[in-house]
Amino acid sequence: MAINVNNVEADQLTREFAQIEGVSITDAIVIAMKEAIARRRSDETPLQTAERLHQKYGITLTEQARQPLARETFDALWGE
Repeated sequence: MAINVNNVEADQLTREFAQIEGVSITDAIVIAMKEAIARRRSDETPLQTAERLHQKYGITLTEQARQPLARETFDALWGE
């Protein structure tokens, strides 16, 4: 599968990274994406992500909304 890069800066950065690592451009992309994904996953926990999005969009949860739903509620949704 081909990746077409039409951005000059993206092309230059990818080539520079490949040269630094001593790998092909394809391997450089794979390495960079794996590192970016790992960094994103470790930057904040799911709870922190939820809190950040609540703040960003002005959502305030009541204490009742913060409580987990009963198992019966989930069972009812699935028809069990």
